[in-house]
Amino acid sequence: MQPQEFKKGIFFAFLAYFMWGTLPLYWALIHGIDAIETLMIRIVLSLILLAVLVPLLKQKHQLTLDLKYLLEYPKKLFIIILAGYIVTINWGTFIYAIEAGYVLQTSLGYYINPLVSIFLSMIFFKERFSRLEWCAIIIAAAGVLYMTVKVGELPVISLVLAFTFGFYGLLKKLVPLNALSGITIETIATTPAALIYLFYIYQHSGLSVGWNLSTFWLLFSGAATVLPLLAFSAGAIRIPLSLMGFIQYLGPTIIFILGILVFKEPFNTDQFITFCFIWLGIIIYVISQIMKIRKQKKVSKDLTL
Repeated sequence: MQPQEFKKGIFFAFLAYFMWGTLPLYWALIHGIDAIETLMIRIVLSLILLAVLVPLLKQKHQLTLDLKYLLEYPKKLFIIILAGYIVTINWGTFIYAIEAGYVLQTSLGYYINPLVSIFLSMIFFKERFSRLEWCAIIIAAAGVLYMTVKVGELPVISLVLAFTFGFYGLLKKLVPLNALSGITIETIATTPAALIYLFYIYQHSGLSVGWNLSTFWLLFSGAATVLPLLAFSAGAIRIPLSLMGFIQYLGPTIIFILGILVFKEPFNTDQFITFCFIWLGIIIYVISQIMKIRKQKKVSKDLTL
Protein backbone atom coordinates (compact mmCIF):
# COMPACT_ATOMS: atom_id res chain seq x y z
CA MET A 1 0.00 0.00 0.00
CA GLN A 2 1.16 3.51 -0.80
CA PRO A 3 2.25 5.65 2.20
CA GLN A 4 -0.30 8.30 1.20
CA GLU A 5 -3.17 5.80 1.45
CA PHE A 6 -1.84 4.53 4.78
CA LYS A 7 -1.81 8.10 6.15
CA LYS A 8 -5.37 8.61 4.90
CA GLY A 9 -6.38 5.40 6.67
CA ILE A 10 -4.96 6.60 9.98
CA PHE A 11 -6.68 9.99 9.52
CA PHE A 12 -10.09 8.41 8.83
CA ALA A 13 -9.71 5.98 11.74
CA PHE A 14 -8.88 8.79 14.17
CA LEU A 15 -11.74 10.87 12.73
CA ALA A 16 -14.23 8.02 13.25
CA TYR A 17 -13.29 7.38 16.88
CA PHE A 18 -13.02 11.11 17.60
CA MET A 19 -16.59 11.58 16.35
CA TRP A 20 -17.82 8.60 18.39
CA GLY A 21 -15.96 9.90 21.43
CA THR A 22 -17.48 13.37 21.22
CA LEU A 23 -21.06 12.16 20.62
CA PRO A 24 -22.05 12.78 24.29
CA LEU A 25 -21.59 16.51 23.61
CA TYR A 26 -24.04 16.27 20.72
CA TRP A 27 -26.69 14.26 22.59
CA ALA A 28 -26.40 16.65 25.55
CA LEU A 29 -27.80 19.38 23.28
CA ILE A 30 -31.11 17.49 23.03
CA HIS A 31 -33.40 18.00 26.03
CA GLY A 32 -37.04 17.19 26.73
CA ILE A 33 -37.39 14.57 23.98
CA ASP A 34 -38.10 10.97 24.99
CA ALA A 35 -35.03 8.71 24.52
CA ILE A 36 -36.93 6.06 22.53
CA GLU A 37 -38.54 8.73 20.35
CA THR A 38 -35.08 10.22 19.76
CA LEU A 39 -33.79 6.79 18.76
CA MET A 40 -36.63 6.16 16.29
CA ILE A 41 -36.25 9.59 14.68
CA ARG A 42 -32.52 8.93 14.43
CA ILE A 43 -33.22 5.73 12.45
CA VAL A 44 -35.60 7.48 10.01
CA LEU A 45 -33.20 10.40 9.46
CA SER A 46 -30.31 7.95 8.93
CA LEU A 47 -32.26 6.25 6.14
CA ILE A 48 -33.01 9.61 4.49
CA LEU A 49 -29.31 10.52 4.58
CA LEU A 50 -28.30 7.09 3.25
CA ALA A 51 -30.82 7.46 0.40
CA VAL A 52 -28.81 10.54 -0.63
CA LEU A 53 -25.33 9.11 0.02
CA VAL A 54 -25.73 5.76 -1.80
CA PRO A 55 -26.21 7.31 -5.28
CA LEU A 56 -23.89 10.21 -4.45
CA LEU A 57 -21.04 7.78 -3.65
CA LYS A 58 -22.00 5.60 -6.65
CA GLN A 59 -22.91 2.61 -4.48
CA LYS A 60 -26.34 1.80 -5.99
CA HIS A 61 -24.98 -1.13 -8.00
CA GLN A 62 -23.14 -2.56 -4.98
CA LEU A 63 -26.25 -2.20 -2.81
CA THR A 64 -28.34 -4.00 -5.45
CA LEU A 65 -25.82 -6.85 -5.62
CA ASP A 66 -25.72 -7.18 -1.82
CA LEU A 67 -29.54 -7.21 -1.59
CA LYS A 68 -29.78 -9.91 -4.27
CA TYR A 69 -27.15 -11.95 -2.44
CA LEU A 70 -29.07 -11.72 0.86
CA LEU A 71 -32.39 -12.60 -0.78
CA GLU A 72 -30.77 -15.75 -2.17
CA TYR A 73 -29.69 -16.72 1.35
CA PRO A 74 -32.56 -15.96 3.79
CA LYS A 75 -30.53 -17.03 6.83
CA LYS A 76 -27.91 -14.39 6.06
CA LEU A 77 -30.63 -11.80 5.50
CA PHE A 78 -32.05 -12.67 8.93
CA ILE A 79 -28.60 -12.24 10.49
CA ILE A 80 -28.22 -8.75 8.98
CA ILE A 81 -31.73 -7.76 10.14
CA LEU A 82 -30.93 -9.08 13.62
CA ALA A 83 -27.66 -7.09 13.58
CA GLY A 84 -29.66 -3.96 12.75
CA TYR A 85 -31.92 -4.39 15.77
CA ILE A 86 -29.04 -5.25 18.10
CA VAL A 87 -27.11 -2.11 17.14
CA THR A 88 -30.38 -0.17 17.63
CA ILE A 89 -30.46 -1.41 21.24
CA ASN A 90 -26.86 -0.22 21.55
CA TRP A 91 -27.77 3.23 20.20
CA GLY A 92 -30.81 3.48 22.46
CA THR A 93 -28.80 2.53 25.54
CA PHE A 94 -26.15 5.13 24.66
CA ILE A 95 -28.74 7.90 24.19
CA TYR A 96 -30.48 6.98 27.47
CA ALA A 97 -27.14 6.88 29.33
CA ILE A 98 -26.16 10.39 28.19
CA GLU A 99 -29.58 11.81 29.04
CA ALA A 100 -29.65 10.08 32.45
CA GLY A 101 -26.10 11.18 33.38
CA TYR A 102 -24.22 7.89 33.01
CA VAL A 103 -21.43 9.11 30.72
CA LEU A 104 -18.69 7.27 32.65
CA GLN A 105 -20.63 4.01 32.36
CA THR A 106 -20.71 4.43 28.56
CA SER A 107 -16.94 4.92 28.62
CA LEU A 108 -16.53 1.78 30.71
CA GLY A 109 -18.75 -0.17 28.30
CA TYR A 110 -16.71 0.74 25.23
CA TYR A 111 -13.46 -0.02 27.07
CA ILE A 112 -14.81 -3.49 27.90
CA ASN A 113 -16.15 -4.11 24.38
CA PRO A 114 -12.93 -5.40 22.70
CA LEU A 115 -12.44 -7.90 25.53
CA VAL A 116 -16.07 -9.00 25.19
CA SER A 117 -15.52 -9.44 21.46
CA ILE A 118 -12.57 -11.81 21.91
CA PHE A 119 -14.57 -13.72 24.54
CA LEU A 120 -17.46 -14.14 22.06
CA SER A 121 -14.99 -15.26 19.38
CA MET A 122 -13.84 -18.00 21.72
CA ILE A 123 -17.42 -19.21 22.28
CA PHE A 124 -18.79 -18.96 18.73
CA PHE A 125 -15.69 -19.40 16.54
CA LYS A 126 -13.75 -21.69 18.88
CA GLU A 127 -10.75 -19.37 18.65
CA ARG A 128 -7.86 -20.08 20.96
CA PHE A 129 -6.34 -17.29 23.00
CA SER A 130 -2.97 -16.75 24.57
CA ARG A 131 -2.40 -16.61 28.32
CA LEU A 132 -2.07 -12.84 28.12
CA GLU A 133 -5.45 -12.52 26.38
CA TRP A 134 -7.05 -14.74 29.03
CA CYS A 135 -5.38 -12.64 31.70
CA ALA A 136 -6.83 -9.45 30.16
CA ILE A 137 -10.37 -10.91 30.14
CA ILE A 138 -10.12 -12.14 33.74
CA ILE A 139 -8.79 -8.80 35.03
CA ALA A 140 -11.58 -6.87 33.22
CA ALA A 141 -14.17 -9.28 34.67
CA ALA A 142 -12.65 -8.73 38.11
CA GLY A 143 -13.15 -4.98 37.65
CA VAL A 144 -16.85 -5.45 36.85
CA LEU A 145 -17.20 -7.84 39.80
CA TYR A 146 -15.48 -5.35 42.12
CA MET A 147 -17.88 -2.59 41.06
CA THR A 148 -20.86 -4.91 41.54
CA VAL A 149 -19.83 -5.96 45.04
CA LYS A 150 -18.34 -2.69 46.30
CA VAL A 151 -20.72 -0.18 44.75
CA GLY A 152 -23.67 -2.50 45.18
CA GLU A 153 -24.91 -2.44 41.61
CA LEU A 154 -24.08 -4.18 38.37
CA PRO A 155 -22.88 -1.69 35.69
CA VAL A 156 -25.83 -2.65 33.49
CA ILE A 157 -25.38 0.17 30.97
CA SER A 158 -21.69 -0.69 30.48
CA LEU A 159 -22.45 -4.39 29.98
CA VAL A 160 -25.38 -3.77 27.60
CA LEU A 161 -23.21 -1.45 25.48
CA ALA A 162 -20.26 -3.87 25.48
CA PHE A 163 -22.27 -7.03 24.70
CA THR A 164 -24.66 -5.51 22.12
CA PHE A 165 -21.74 -4.03 20.15
CA GLY A 166 -19.83 -7.28 20.62
CA PHE A 167 -22.71 -9.34 19.22
CA TYR A 168 -23.20 -6.78 16.44
CA GLY A 169 -19.57 -7.26 15.38
CA LEU A 170 -19.99 -11.03 15.62
CA LEU A 171 -23.04 -11.03 13.32
CA LYS A 172 -21.33 -8.69 10.84
CA LYS A 173 -18.41 -11.09 10.72
CA LEU A 174 -20.78 -13.92 9.77
CA VAL A 175 -22.12 -11.94 6.79
CA PRO A 176 -19.41 -9.59 5.48
CA LEU A 177 -20.89 -6.89 3.27
CA ASN A 178 -19.81 -3.58 1.78
CA ALA A 179 -19.86 -1.12 4.71
CA LEU A 180 -22.34 1.34 3.18
CA SER A 181 -24.57 -1.47 1.90
CA GLY A 182 -24.54 -3.12 5.31
CA ILE A 183 -25.66 -0.07 7.28
CA THR A 184 -28.22 0.82 4.57
CA ILE A 185 -29.84 -2.64 4.68
CA GLU A 186 -29.83 -2.61 8.49
CA THR A 187 -31.48 0.81 8.50
CA ILE A 188 -34.09 -0.29 5.92
CA ALA A 189 -34.90 -3.25 8.18
CA THR A 190 -35.33 -1.16 11.35
CA THR A 191 -37.14 1.84 9.82
CA PRO A 192 -40.64 0.18 9.65
CA ALA A 193 -40.53 -0.50 13.42
CA ALA A 194 -39.39 3.10 14.01
CA LEU A 195 -42.24 4.53 11.89
CA ILE A 196 -44.84 2.30 13.58
CA TYR A 197 -43.63 3.42 17.01
CA LEU A 198 -43.66 7.11 16.06
CA PHE A 199 -47.15 6.82 14.54
CA TYR A 200 -48.45 5.02 17.66
CA ILE A 201 -47.01 7.70 19.98
CA TYR A 202 -48.38 10.46 17.77
CA GLN A 203 -51.87 8.94 17.90
CA HIS A 204 -51.95 8.25 21.65
CA SER A 205 -49.85 10.77 23.56
CA GLY A 206 -48.34 13.04 20.94
CA LEU A 207 -44.72 13.40 19.90
CA SER A 208 -42.35 15.30 22.18
CA VAL A 209 -40.57 16.95 19.25
CA GLY A 210 -41.68 20.44 18.30
CA TRP A 211 -40.54 23.90 17.23
CA ASN A 212 -37.60 24.15 19.61
CA LEU A 213 -33.80 24.05 19.67
CA SER A 214 -33.61 20.39 20.76
CA THR A 215 -35.65 19.31 17.74
CA PHE A 216 -33.37 21.39 15.51
CA TRP A 217 -30.29 19.56 16.84
CA LEU A 218 -32.09 16.23 16.47
CA LEU A 219 -32.27 16.82 12.72
CA PHE A 220 -28.52 16.13 12.56
CA SER A 221 -28.81 12.72 14.29
CA GLY A 222 -28.75 10.90 10.95
CA ALA A 223 -25.40 12.50 10.11
CA ALA A 224 -24.14 11.76 13.65
CA THR A 225 -24.95 8.10 13.01
CA VAL A 226 -23.75 7.62 9.44
CA LEU A 227 -20.64 9.83 9.13
CA PRO A 228 -18.53 8.05 11.82
CA LEU A 229 -19.39 4.70 10.21
CA LEU A 230 -18.28 5.96 6.80
CA ALA A 231 -15.03 7.31 8.28
CA PHE A 232 -14.49 3.98 10.04
CA SER A 233 -15.04 2.11 6.78
CA ALA A 234 -12.61 4.40 4.92
CA GLY A 235 -9.99 3.78 7.60
CA ALA A 236 -10.53 0.02 7.85
CA ILE A 237 -9.84 -0.60 4.15
CA ARG A 238 -6.56 1.35 4.27
CA ILE A 239 -4.84 0.21 7.48
CA PRO A 240 -4.45 -3.15 9.25
CA LEU A 241 -7.26 -4.27 11.55
CA SER A 242 -4.74 -4.56 14.39
CA LEU A 243 -3.95 -0.84 14.11
CA MET A 244 -7.69 -0.05 14.09
CA GLY A 245 -7.89 -2.08 17.29
CA PHE A 246 -5.41 0.22 19.02
CA ILE A 247 -6.99 3.44 17.72
CA GLN A 248 -10.44 2.35 18.95
CA TYR A 249 -9.50 3.23 22.55
CA LEU A 250 -9.54 6.90 21.55
CA GLY A 251 -13.36 6.87 21.67
CA PRO A 252 -13.92 5.69 25.27
CA THR A 253 -10.95 7.78 26.46
CA ILE A 254 -12.57 10.96 25.11
CA ILE A 255 -15.90 9.93 26.68
CA PHE A 256 -14.15 9.29 30.00
CA ILE A 257 -12.52 12.76 29.95
CA LEU A 258 -15.83 14.41 29.01
CA GLY A 259 -17.61 12.56 31.81
CA ILE A 260 -15.29 14.03 34.43
CA LEU A 261 -14.39 17.48 33.03
CA VAL A 262 -17.54 18.49 31.13
CA PHE A 263 -20.43 16.53 32.63
CA LYS A 264 -18.91 16.71 36.14
CA GLU A 265 -19.92 13.16 37.05
CA PRO A 266 -18.76 11.98 40.48
CA PHE A 267 -15.69 9.76 40.25
CA ASN A 268 -15.03 8.08 43.58
CA THR A 269 -12.32 5.67 44.72
CA ASP A 270 -14.37 2.55 43.90
CA GLN A 271 -14.98 3.76 40.34
CA PHE A 272 -11.28 4.59 39.99
CA ILE A 273 -10.32 1.07 41.12
CA THR A 274 -12.82 -0.42 38.65
CA PHE A 275 -11.33 1.61 35.77
CA CYS A 276 -7.81 0.60 36.90
CA PHE A 277 -8.81 -3.06 36.49
CA ILE A 278 -10.17 -2.31 33.00
CA TRP A 279 -7.15 -0.20 31.98
CA LEU A 280 -4.76 -2.92 33.20
CA GLY A 281 -6.72 -5.50 31.21
CA ILE A 282 -6.52 -3.31 28.11
CA ILE A 283 -2.76 -2.76 28.53
CA ILE A 284 -2.22 -6.53 28.77
CA TYR A 285 -4.50 -7.06 25.76
CA VAL A 286 -2.58 -4.48 23.69
CA ILE A 287 0.75 -6.11 24.66
CA SER A 288 -0.62 -9.51 23.58
CA GLN A 289 -1.64 -8.05 20.20
CA ILE A 290 1.79 -6.46 19.69
CA MET A 291 3.43 -9.81 20.45
CA LYS A 292 1.06 -11.55 18.03
CA ILE A 293 1.84 -9.06 15.23
CA ARG A 294 5.60 -9.43 15.79
CA LYS A 295 5.25 -13.22 15.72
CA GLN A 296 3.28 -13.07 12.44
CA LYS A 297 5.90 -10.76 10.89
CA LYS A 298 8.68 -13.11 11.96
CA VAL A 299 6.89 -16.13 10.44
CA SER A 300 6.29 -14.20 7.18
CA LYS A 301 9.95 -13.13 7.07
CA ASP A 302 11.13 -16.73 7.63
CA LEU A 303 8.87 -17.96 4.83
CA THR A 304 10.27 -15.45 2.36
CA LEU A 305 13.86 -16.46 3.08
